Amino acid sequence: MGKLVYDSTFTAEFDDRLLTHLQIVIGMKLRRGESFMFSWKDDVELGDGRTAIWLDRSMPLVFRYSGSRIPAVNRAWVEALGLTAGSSAGLRIVPEPTENGDHS
Repeated sequence: MGKLVYDSTFTAEFDDRLLTHLQIVIGMKLRRGESFMFSWKDDVELGDGRTAIWLDRSMPLVFRYSGSRIPAVNRAWVEALGLTAGSSAGLRIVPEPTENGDHS
């Protein structure tokens, strides 16, 4: 499990594969100067609720991976995550589509 460290005060754990795709989408949005909300469903261990954070260029982010290998990037997943990031609800985690576009 990798970690997203937000403003050095908050840490969220995500699978390295998902974290890689989130890093790409978040990086693209922030490079363009776009601020946005990022929300996800918490693990049952954390109360089974939801967490949301506001992302903009001024907030320090660290993407820390547990593994040393960079996962293969699924362009369809980057696109699907990017579409949610551009919505009024903000970035949300969606299932990874297969190569033919179906969700796994």
